[in-house]
Amino acid sequence: MTLLAAGAGSYAQFITILLIFVAVLGITAWTTRWIANYQKQQNVNENVEVIETTRIANNKYIQIIRAGEKYMVIAVCKDTVTMLGEIPEGQLRKSEKASVQKSFRELLDKAVKRDESAREEPKHDEK
Repeated sequence: MTLLAAGAGSYAQFITILLIFVAVLGITAWTTRWIANYQKQQNVNENVEVIETTRIANNKYIQIIRAGEKYMVIAVCKDTVTMLGEIPEGQLRKSEKASVQKSFRELLDKAVKRDESAREEPKHDEK
């Protein structure tokens, strides 16, 4: 076999492996997106919502949840969930920042703008 033919064979192998790699990446991206959409549809709830969660120890949390029109406080442990009581809606303090959810694109744009502003050097006034 000549040196030229050996080089062409290794290029063909490289291109074949590269195409297989790109195909696997495409299938992986499609599968991940499909699973994310499936799980998003499964988690659509209109009657049950976690309002706030506070960690009190390892694997122990206190949560305020809304079930229908009632607000309840529950304790969530590793193996158990215990209802601690009900809270009238008027006693809850609702913050606006907790209810506003930004998209990933908005968070990414904000991070990029912050990074760009940190790179800019302050201008000095000449007197």
